[in-house]
Amino acid sequence: MGTGPHIQPDELAIRESVRQTLADYTAATDSFDLAALAACFAPDGVLQFDGSEPLTGPDEIRAGLAAQLSGPRDPGRRMPTHVRHYVSSIRFAAVSADRAEVSSYFAVHTDVGRDHWGRYRDVLVPGADRWLFASRRIKVDGFAPGSLMAP
Repeated sequence: MGTGPHIQPDELAIRESVRQTLADYTAATDSFDLAALAACFAPDGVLQFDGSEPLTGPDEIRAGLAAQLSGPRDPGRRMPTHVRHYVSSIRFAAVSADRAEVSSYFAVHTDVGRDHWGRYRDVLVPGADRWLFASRRIKVDGFAPGSLMAP
């Protein structure tokens, strides 16, 4: 498929479906909707935070994230009342009929303001009715002092 100013209509449709999946994941994350978040992954899709073991498949992804949310917290740290992800600089490295490679940056705001930020590195594949993550690697570059989401 093409790049630059001569992108073909079928590639534009793929790119928009991929962008929708990125937006669906972000909206699910912001609302703590783990079922909707996990539904963004292919049956064998992998979610991996740098430095952590990968979670494979929607069921394991949902359960693994639920365990993180319900795990022990420092006594002085509270859960955020709101979470807002901002995704930018979405760059398509490769697009074909059966695979899209995408990179982007994110910043997350919570009750403390800018909470943490980093990078996504994604591979998406076509599903039955939309494109799904085959893999999503998350690299958090930093946390603000007082972050409500720091490990």
